[in-house]
Amino acid sequence: MNKNRYLLCILLCGVLLYYGVPRLAPFSDGAEGIFSIAWLAFALMVVAGNLTALLYTPKKPRATKKSFSKVQKKKKLYNYQ
Repeated sequence: MNKNRYLLCILLCGVLLYYGVPRLAPFSDGAEGIFSIAWLAFALMVVAGNLTALLYTPKKPRATKKSFSKVQKKKKLYNYQ
């Protein structure tokens, strides 16, 4: 479920970058240039953070041989005399 959320966040950030980058002017003087550079830096951090979380999430362990060995331990032993 978390992987879907990370992927959705990356896609939404991509959409925002698609619409926002043509309207930004990072080489402008004054507050407009500072805002553009800060906006692009934050967008880069969002993409990097979500991509890192997507790639480094631990995988769920699969129950293959462990569940089989538990079944064997529950086996009853009968001694007939």
